[in-house]
Amino acid sequence: MSDMTSNDRTARERRGFALAVIAAAQLMVMLDLTIVNVALPSIQGNLHFSTTNLTWVIDAYVLVFGGLLLLGGRAGDIFGRRRMFFVGIGLFALASLAGGLATSQLLLVIARAVQGIGAAIASPTALALVAVTFPEGTARNRAMAVYASMTAAGGATGLLLGGALVEAASWRWVFFVNVPIAMLVMAATPFVLPKVDGHGGRLDVPGAVTVSGGIAFLVYGLVRAPNAGWMAPATLASFVAGALLLVVFIVIERRSTQPLIPLGFLRHRNRMGGYVMMMLIGASMLSLLFFLTQFLQEVLHYSSLRAGVAYLPVPVMVASTSIFLSHRIRRYGVRIFITLGPLLVASGVFWASFLNASSSYIHVFGPLVVFGLGMGFSFVPLTLNAVSSVRNHEQGLASSLLNTSQQIGGSLGLAVLVTVAATARSHQLALASKVHGSSAISAHDQVDAAVHGFQAALRVGALSSLIAFVIALAVIRTPTTLDAPTPAPAGAHLGA
Repeated sequence: MSDMTSNDRTARERRGFALAVIAAAQLMVMLDLTIVNVALPSIQGNLHFSTTNLTWVIDAYVLVFGGLLLLGGRAGDIFGRRRMFFVGIGLFALASLAGGLATSQLLLVIARAVQGIGAAIASPTALALVAVTFPEGTARNRAMAVYASMTAAGGATGLLLGGALVEAASWRWVFFVNVPIAMLVMAATPFVLPKVDGHGGRLDVPGAVTVSGGIAFLVYGLVRAPNAGWMAPATLASFVAGALLLVVFIVIERRSTQPLIPLGFLRHRNRMGGYVMMMLIGASMLSLLFFLTQFLQEVLHYSSLRAGVAYLPVPVMVASTSIFLSHRIRRYGVRIFITLGPLLVASGVFWASFLNASSSYIHVFGPLVVFGLGMGFSFVPLTLNAVSSVRNHEQGLASSLLNTSQQIGGSLGLAVLVTVAATARSHQLALASKVHGSSAISAHDQVDAAVHGFQAALRVGALSSLIAFVIALAVIRTPTTLDAPTPAPAGAHLGA
């Protein structure tokens, strides 16, 4: 009996270390979606970026990360999850070091793209490793809650850490900080994460190239449209190219014997509904982080550090909510939480849309608390919903689709919302010009126009999560407790 107790304790400790490694990796990957944002003014001044080219410091990471997530997840299933997790973290570390040492615009953008490749390999394999490391039940629910909290809170935490590093050291440290974390994760990986061979097969590279290219062209067209015009030849060409590549992707997937996304995999009602919900919530999440950061710094004149600290309610609420859910979700099931979460996110973002130039931090605090609560209620059940009733050798595909949904939703959603904000701002300035004359537009008018743009974008962002709430009501039909993953068919091997 004592030997069994000792073995159980050793197994729990090993799983605890494994979760710490996986959580650290996921937090690091998610931090880099936003940690660079507050450093952009310093990067622009030091490397002499134009305002247009500066966006590629963000877009290079987001587009490559989102576009290659599916390929990264399948690589883990085929070649072994632990192996690919190690490779992804290694690439991420090297690219982070290169980004911190970059002396030109091109080198920094290339480093950000390689970071995206590493993240696209590491992130889906991390979630798949949770599923194969922890047994079904309370232990897995708690582990999923930790993973989901890293995903949900990473964006806000990145703004806080980025502000602190920029003010205490320099912009280069938003990249250097990843290196020691990645080295610790890589050193621990062989000792604490399970090693099981991948199930073999081949990667669907044509599918990955076409879907990544299609998404990239759509985002580029949306980002370009406000300045170049919706009917400009380059804008239209981007949209047409994106649409054609996505059509080609569907054709390739239908004909491929080993597709990147087996189309039958998406016919599962709950799973597909969860992916669409994650896409819509991802758009809301980035809309709040992006526009509220600009509001705090440009309108309320917060420093980068103070703006980062302002987001503290989000990770605090996400962490506390995730702990609560890890103890309650097995008893009550995921449906009540997966429905309530998007409604709270929508409420928080909509509340934030009423901020104006005379608002104080107390008016920011409330929306962030509600938003953080909604994120916690959304990400944990959506994560569990994505990997439930999935065969073990498809865990990488299921988790990469969930991550891809968030990144595509974030990148496409943010591109749309930037367009909404720019259009609303221009309209407001045109009204001011009619009233005062174009030569009499004051700084106050400029601020009012910017705030009007933020408000319009945030309201559209709130609508995105409200649609996710409707989908949860109409589509998701999860049982009281989630099913355990279906065993792999005879002859198939689990991914490491």
